[in-house]
Amino acid sequence: MLIDAATSLLLMIDMQERLLPAISGGNDVERNCAILVKAASRREAPVVVTEQYPKGLGRTVPGLSELLPAHSIMEKLEFSCARNMAIMNRLEATQRKQAVLCGVEAHVCVLQTALDLQTRGFDVFVAIDACGSRTGESKQAASARLSAAGVSVVTTEMVVFELLETAGSPDFRELSKLIQ
Repeated sequence: MLIDAATSLLLMIDMQERLLPAISGGNDVERNCAILVKAASRREAPVVVTEQYPKGLGRTVPGLSELLPAHSIMEKLEFSCARNMAIMNRLEATQRKQAVLCGVEAHVCVLQTALDLQTRGFDVFVAIDACGSRTGESKQAASARLSAAGVSVVTTEMVVFELLETAGSPDFRELSKLIQ
């Protein structure tokens, strides 16, 4: 199944100031999350962003928060976004059934959210190169577990080109530059 801009949303999980510096390859994860936010916004897919206990972990990193639509950030304490009623209400209000996930940590909040959303009937895609953990082993274990559970593990580039569907459009010219 391909990602469809008309039926998908982007859920960016916990890309926060005090958490991101501890993430292995955090700069690449942040760059890829920015690409996904730009692509989703350009293709008019809703963007929802979570922050895990921002009082302790800080807010969404400035390089990403400046790209976000107004009122897109939601606070949580639960590891799985799907176990927070306000976040689930927001996701369900979009009436989108495909969820593209990115963020940190891959083996905790991203993994738990993906599995819970899948149980709730969403088609879940995890952009693994836009996800991170403190160790590479944790990220690899998350990727393997997600795949084994039937969650689609994809890359940022796959998401962008599936959202685009075709070359030659103004969106293609703008978004393809982000990949190079």
